[in-house]
Amino acid sequence: MSSRQRIKQYLTAIDPSEYPISDYIPQYSPAQEQTGKTNCKPSTREHIAYMESDDDIRYTVLGQLVLRDKGLTFTSWDIVEAWWKHLPYRFVCTAETQAYRNMVIRYGFDTHKHPQQVDWQWIATHHNPYRQWIGADIRVDSWAYACPGNPQLAAELAWRDARISHVKNGIYGAMFMAAMIASAFVCDDPLTIIQSGLAQIPASSRLYLQMQQVIEICTKHDCDPNAYESVFDEIEKLLGHYHPVHTNNNAGIVVGALLLGKHDFQTVISLAVMGGWDTDCNAATAGSILGAMHGAVYLPEKWTHKLNDKLLSEVVGYHPIAISECAQRSLEIVQADRC
Repeated sequence: MSSRQRIKQYLTAIDPSEYPISDYIPQYSPAQEQTGKTNCKPSTREHIAYMESDDDIRYTVLGQLVLRDKGLTFTSWDIVEAWWKHLPYRFVCTAETQAYRNMVIRYGFDTHKHPQQVDWQWIATHHNPYRQWIGADIRVDSWAYACPGNPQLAAELAWRDARISHVKNGIYGAMFMAAMIASAFVCDDPLTIIQSGLAQIPASSRLYLQMQQVIEICTKHDCDPNAYESVFDEIEKLLGHYHPVHTNNNAGIVVGALLLGKHDFQTVISLAVMGGWDTDCNAATAGSILGAMHGAVYLPEKWTHKLNDKLLSEVVGYHPIAISECAQRSLEIVQADRC
C-alpha cells in the first residue's frame, strides 16, 4: 500500500468526510492496524498545543541562529560549527547523519579550520547513499526569509548549506525551494514562483526536467484542485521509482500542490500531505511559500490557533519561544543586512 493510500484509508475509516484533508490528523483510526499508527501524539488533532520539535523546524531555527551571528556572509563551515554547537547527533537524519559523522572523522572538532581546506565532496559523499534525498530542502526556510524577493541570493545561501551533505539534485532541490520561498514574498502567481525557482538550477538536471513534466501534467488537468487524484497518479507514475525521501519525487508533490491549490492555504498544504511520500517536509515547504505569499495575517486561524504562538524546538534559546518572535527575528535579519 502506498503512502497516499494509507493516508486515505486511515482518514476515511474514521469518517468519509475526513478526506480530502481539511484539518489536523486525528490520533486514532479504526484502520491504523493496516495503515500504521500515528507516532507523534502531541501533533495530533486532539492534543496540539504548540509547534513540536522535529528535524525540519530545528534546521529553520539553526539557520536563523547562523544569520543572526554571521549575517549573509556566512560560510559552509559556519553551518558545520552551528551543527556541532546546537545539534546532538541523534537530532540529524540520513544525509546529515553521514555528513556529521564524516566531518568529525576527518576534521575532529577543529573550530579553526578554514572552509577552503575542507574536502566538501568527500564530506557529502563518503558512505552517504542519501546525498540526493530531501534533507537539504528542509533546511532552506531561514535562508529564503533573509532575502525576500531575491531568489538568486536565496539559492546561493541554500547552496552554501546543502553542499555539506548533498550533491547534484540534493543540492538543486534546496536551491529550488529557497528561490521559490524568496520569490513568493513579491509574487502571488504559483507558476511564476515555480519558474523563478527553476531558473536557479541547471536546466540539464533531472530535477529541472522532471518539474517541467509535472507542470505539464497539472496544466493538462487545467490545474483543477478536484483533479488531484489523477494528477498525483501521473506524478507517481513519473517519479514513483525514487525512494520516498528522495528530492525529485517530493519536489513534484510540492509543485503539484502549488499549481492545484493556487492561493488557498488549506488546499495547498492538504494536497501536499495527500500526495504522500515525505508528507511533513512537503507540506512545510508548500506552507512556507504560501506564508511568504500572503503573510501571517491571512493564514486561517483554524490552522494557527492550536499552536498558541509557541515553539518547542529543543534548541537552546528557542525552547520555548513565541513563533511571532521567530518572525520578528527574521525581519531583523533582513533589516540588518539592508542597512
